[in-house]
Amino acid sequence: MKKLVLRKQHFIVLLRSFSEWLDILGYSQSTRDNYPRYLQEFFYYLECNELHNVSLATVNTIKSYYEHLKERPNRLQAGGLSKASLNQHQQALRKFNEFLKKHGAKPIPVHLRSEEKETIKAVNVLTTSEIKALFEATEIAHPYQHLRYRDKAMLVALYSLGLRVNEAVQLNIKDILFDKELVYVRKGKNYKERFVPINNYNAEILEIYLFEGRPDFYKANQIEAFFVGSQGRRLGAQSINNRLKEIVNHASTETLKSKHITAHKLRHSIATHLLEQGAPMESIQQFLGHSSLETTQLYTHLLNKNDDYESL
Repeated sequence: MKKLVLRKQHFIVLLRSFSEWLDILGYSQSTRDNYPRYLQEFFYYLECNELHNVSLATVNTIKSYYEHLKERPNRLQAGGLSKASLNQHQQALRKFNEFLKKHGAKPIPVHLRSEEKETIKAVNVLTTSEIKALFEATEIAHPYQHLRYRDKAMLVALYSLGLRVNEAVQLNIKDILFDKELVYVRKGKNYKERFVPINNYNAEILEIYLFEGRPDFYKANQIEAFFVGSQGRRLGAQSINNRLKEIVNHASTETLKSKHITAHKLRHSIATHLLEQGAPMESIQQFLGHSSLETTQLYTHLLNKNDDYESL
């Protein structure tokens, strides 16, 4: 939130200390990026309302701020903030409270009810035919072959391995255990590590990218990241989403464009396809890295008995 410039030293110091605290405790990159941004917006709101110390925030202050969040426009897309975004703002405030308590300060009164998440059955998953069309589109989605190899490997990570986008970002070369037919996911949600099985077909796609595509990226031999960007750095989540959009635009199946494909929809899709094939719920839970079996069971609402599964 670059436009929300804080002027009070009290808030500037608190924000910097909070960011350093998250970093020291080893929170994920997304948490270290997003929570301080959300907190900065809260501090900016306090400043605008002539509250120049966090201790002056009351229950009514927090409620008024939350109503402001509900009404303000989304800065990235049309409409207001989603329920998921509102919940993340709440979580940032609660995490800030943990920080205050750990440092002997009085916490702020965050008495907010979490927004009910949209049910997973609202997610429009892809059919296996559409997944196949995406893989085929990687052959024409970019003029350079090394990027086409990376595109296809990226689809393997997001669909075939069911990785969250941040998990794909954090993959290192040494995490692909070709000899064991496993992929090590080191930075899963809630810091849960896991191993994901990989079949020969998908392993070959990753191997082609690793040995024939990846070396052509700038400074690729100087970085341990599996997915490398054009600037010789670890490929970011936004870049992955941008490439996914480009693949969709080159796909032969027109219905894909109307489904607003995201990296997470590919994860939903593989979970649904595994259920269609009768995979045990516990196995899918472990595959996806869910802490609760209840979360995995939500995918039963997405079953489509008429779709033929093809292994990708």
